[in-house]
Amino acid sequence: MPYILAIILCVAADQAVKLYVVSRLALYESAPLLPGVVELLYIRNTGGGFSILTGHTWILTVVTAALMAGIAALLVKRYFSHPLAMWTLTVILGGGLGNLIDRVRLGYVVDMFNFQFMNYPVFNVADILVVCGVIGFAAYYLLLHDKGTEKKEPEHGTDSPDGGQ
Repeated sequence: MPYILAIILCVAADQAVKLYVVSRLALYESAPLLPGVVELLYIRNTGGGFSILTGHTWILTVVTAALMAGIAALLVKRYFSHPLAMWTLTVILGGGLGNLIDRVRLGYVVDMFNFQFMNYPVFNVADILVVCGVIGFAAYYLLLHDKGTEKKEPEHGTDSPDGGQ
């Protein structure tokens, strides 16, 4: 199943970048990545996106684990037949697992990408995967889900057993 390999690659990419940052930077230290655009800034996030529920890692751990289990079940059961749905769920699962590993192992999530030209929360590879996956899944669901699979009602006078009378 190519989805399993993709999940492993997503988690590996996330964890590799986190390991790189932790091994090269001290906490709150920064290094330029694209000068004037984005820098690496090592922080520890005990909350969720935009620091929601800061200090409540256990709640986020339980919620994330439940959501990732649900997404994994959808993938295993092939609940959605369209490849776009399957791939976007795969990316969401890979990113979610990357952050879940941090929460379970460290009690916080390692974040590192900091935009220098705007005030935006520091984020990581897993966050990028989850956001892109959610946007892709939303596009699939809004534009493609159930398109062409709906049963058409018979037109009056043509398909009815009594000839439309």
